[in-house]
Amino acid sequence: MRHKARHTRLISCAAIVWTLIVLVQARGTTQGSPGFPGGPLPGITNLEFSEFRLGVDDFMEVETAEEGLGPAFNGTSCAVCHNLPSIGGGGVILEVRAGYRDALGGADGLNPAGDTLIHMLSTPSHSCQPSIPEDANVIAHRAPIPLFGAGLVEAIPDETILALADPDDRNRDGVSGRAGIVVDVATGGTRVGRFGWKSQHATLLAFGADAYRNEMGITNELFPNEFSFGISAAQMKLCDPLPDPEDRRDPVTRRRGIDNFESFMKFLAPVARSHADEQTREGERVFSAIGCATCHVPALDTGASAHPAFHRKRVELFSDLLLHDVGTSDDIRQGGAAADELRTPALWGLRFRRPLLHDGSAATITDAIERHAGEAALARRGFGQLPAQTKDTLLAFLRSL
Repeated sequence: MRHKARHTRLISCAAIVWTLIVLVQARGTTQGSPGFPGGPLPGITNLEFSEFRLGVDDFMEVETAEEGLGPAFNGTSCAVCHNLPSIGGGGVILEVRAGYRDALGGADGLNPAGDTLIHMLSTPSHSCQPSIPEDANVIAHRAPIPLFGAGLVEAIPDETILALADPDDRNRDGVSGRAGIVVDVATGGTRVGRFGWKSQHATLLAFGADAYRNEMGITNELFPNEFSFGISAAQMKLCDPLPDPEDRRDPVTRRRGIDNFESFMKFLAPVARSHADEQTREGERVFSAIGCATCHVPALDTGASAHPAFHRKRVELFSDLLLHDVGTSDDIRQGGAAADELRTPALWGLRFRRPLLHDGSAATITDAIERHAGEAALARRGFGQLPAQTKDTLLAFLRSL
């Protein structure tokens, strides 16, 4: 109990400090400002800023079993995982997934439903703590993805992403990215996925609701049923007697958890480059020349929107938001992605991220580049053949993102 109280105090102190940073940034922030990450998107209204603040509060709230946490979970708040370099960023806590790979290379989940998530923690008495089956021959880890600029990513039209896809490599450049097509649980419609390492979600509402249930064990309208691998429904009721869904609407019809998470992510500003000089501009030219920009497309545009903050904006995320096999995947099939595919990670904010790759297995940018294979083999080979000075120029550009 003392440990939990101390943990709550630490989160509360962090909340106060971070909120002060947000308030300072909210004044006079301009698009493209390289200020400290974590502030609100420029151009939002006072009401939207209030919704952003509500989202911040819920994002950092430390949940308890009495409030719905668990019975199996990976963190007690969203901020436990998304906190580097500020709330809403990446993190070093790795999610655990498991599955099976057969002799022919096929990939399967742990059960007929295709589940792969293994929760790391559980609430007392821990009788609903899942474990990895002894015969599982795939064990994978995933790092949290930074959420900066997520609202702008959501505003990129499906058609823009589909136009970049080349699943049959018709242009013969060795790159055959394809869009991850998913059913959006928030609307029931078929969409192009763009959130998550496997592009398993198309909207921020679904992405946040999935994390609320799967990472914290709190059920909601989009994911109303408890999940803990290998634990029966009867056992779950004994471990967590609260009625589902646990995230309920308040008197003004707003779901306190998932709607507030959506507001926070939607109105969270992107990370601008730290600087641009002749070296970084030359580095970007090298980046494009050796083929990195084929997948890490420098910018995509949002579509028409009634909201000025999202209307036809240039989104400098350095990703095509497509699924590729670049030799670094996790052998887990999910959403519309095959076991050997991952969504191209956005590179904006790269200077604030370590370790790298989906499982945090690369310590440096150079390590991450040298791990590339498959569709990225040509670009990796080009990087390896660069003169030392040119390579340093390219890395200087990447460190400016």
